[in-house]
Amino acid sequence: MTDAPTSDPDRKRRRRPEQTPVQRALGLLVRREHSRRELTRKLQVRGVEAEQARVAVARLAGEGWQDDARFAEFMVRSRVGSGYGPLHIRAELATHGLDREAIDAAMASFEGDWNALARELVRRRFGFGGELEPAQRRKAADWLARRGHDGDAIRAALSGAGIDGDED
Repeated sequence: MTDAPTSDPDRKRRRRPEQTPVQRALGLLVRREHSRRELTRKLQVRGVEAEQARVAVARLAGEGWQDDARFAEFMVRSRVGSGYGPLHIRAELATHGLDREAIDAAMASFEGDWNALARELVRRRFGFGGELEPAQRRKAADWLARRGHDGDAIRAALSGAGIDGDED
């Protein structure tokens, strides 16, 4: 017997069996957390009927594979790490179909200081020490606002240690 590969003409036509909606959803969840709404939408985009997608997501949620609270906390950590503020994060969580209570709970999981985060972002983006010129201050304030930081955090960042000479 030889170890040469066989030339089976049917081999190319063999395919893996079609995945069930639950298997497809699980395949998405092993990559990263998803909200119920996002996971259902992704299944539908992949050709799963709406009711089958809803049932599959409900089953995985019941078994602990999908959890909107865990997803929300993941999103908060991820967005904070990318420099986004609470206004942006809240809005993004709402687009994922989370209710106010789930959003509030996820935001409460952030144990940091939004003002200190904004201050650090300005330091990294615009340099250390010295006072920012008015044009730079406006640019920094606009940049923080676009990233979802509120007015208090923006004022704290621009009047913080090493930004305009007012050392704490």
